Amino acid sequence: MDFQLSEEQKELRESVRRYARERLLPIAEEIELSAEPPSRELVREFARMGYLGVNVPEELGGLGLGNLEALIVVEELGRISSAVAFPVFESCVGPVRAIEKFAGPELIEEVVPAVCAGEKVVAIAMSEPAAGSALTDLTTSAEVHNGEVVLNGTKRWCSGGGHADGYLVYCRMSNDPGARAIGAVYVDKDTPGLSFGRPEHLMGFRGVPSSDLFFDKVKLPEKNVVVPAGGFKKLMAAFDLERCGNATMALAQASAALSDVTAYVQERQQFGKPIVDFQAVQIKLAEMKMQVEASRLLIWRAAVDAEQGFPSISASSVAKCFANEISRSVTGTALQLMGGYGYSKEYPMERRFRDAWGWGIAGGAIDIQKINIASAMVGRRFNQRA
Repeated sequence: MDFQLSEEQKELRESVRRYARERLLPIAEEIELSAEPPSRELVREFARMGYLGVNVPEELGGLGLGNLEALIVVEELGRISSAVAFPVFESCVGPVRAIEKFAGPELIEEVVPAVCAGEKVVAIAMSEPAAGSALTDLTTSAEVHNGEVVLNGTKRWCSGGGHADGYLVYCRMSNDPGARAIGAVYVDKDTPGLSFGRPEHLMGFRGVPSSDLFFDKVKLPEKNVVVPAGGFKKLMAAFDLERCGNATMALAQASAALSDVTAYVQERQQFGKPIVDFQAVQIKLAEMKMQVEASRLLIWRAAVDAEQGFPSISASSVAKCFANEISRSVTGTALQLMGGYGYSKEYPMERRFRDAWGWGIAGGAIDIQKINIASAMVGRRFNQRA
């Protein structure tokens, strides 16, 4: 086992970190104030930098690197803000990878190169009003007849809803019970019959638009079927990589909080000396450092074990669950150490705290990850309905 990044990986991390600090800090502040997502101009800039599709094959417009390199880029951008990093997150570890791996050649060529070029933003639509953690209970249906797909239903909590150019929609594609009926289709934003609910106003994730999606007899060509009925395991395998991306976005909030608070406690003075000189502060810094380092290693282990494919549900769930929990803890401790400065909107710490809580809800709640972990440990799935 080698716990060191290669020289190329170190250079990648440093170049992204330098770009993020020099270019993206004022943009993150503007996004937080306006709640508007990153501009399409910035997304195209990401494309020119090679950040969209880091781990997508070169023939499809990506860099052809691995999942670890993609997560390195996501963390460095996520340290600036969740919203700034979100287009890169979606392109590297989100629905685009499922399309690349499982869709037919025509749809792949239509979608993936456009995402890598910054011409398309693609979001995932999974949850429904009555199906969140119980994803196999979803009711959105897609019926295939004579080369055409007709989609009906409602999706909720779609990050990118109303803003993205296309959606990977999980749906029920047969009359079989449970997971055997579930597949996924791709829907362009302007397809007749697709409409959007009002924008959600969330505690955090400002600049990551979210809304309901309504499908009323939406007609699609059969080539837009990404995974047919019975492909639920494939979809969740791809989602295991998205879990690692979610974990990395949570980690980014914690690692940036740790960097900021480490500088703060060396500058802030009380009782005539820097507060870092107090043993209680030293202990908190050490605990935060241990949490951040352990989280990063768990995420990187999952990514490396997967090589160019998808990580296991066990490794990705361990990484996500731990990162989600320590992100809340680290950002909360850092906010407390900074006192009024941490609580003030003039500084990014309170934003990181709010976003940290969001990542522990998005992409499968923390407790659901623990059920996944226990299932992997004993080698069977648990029937939550029994």
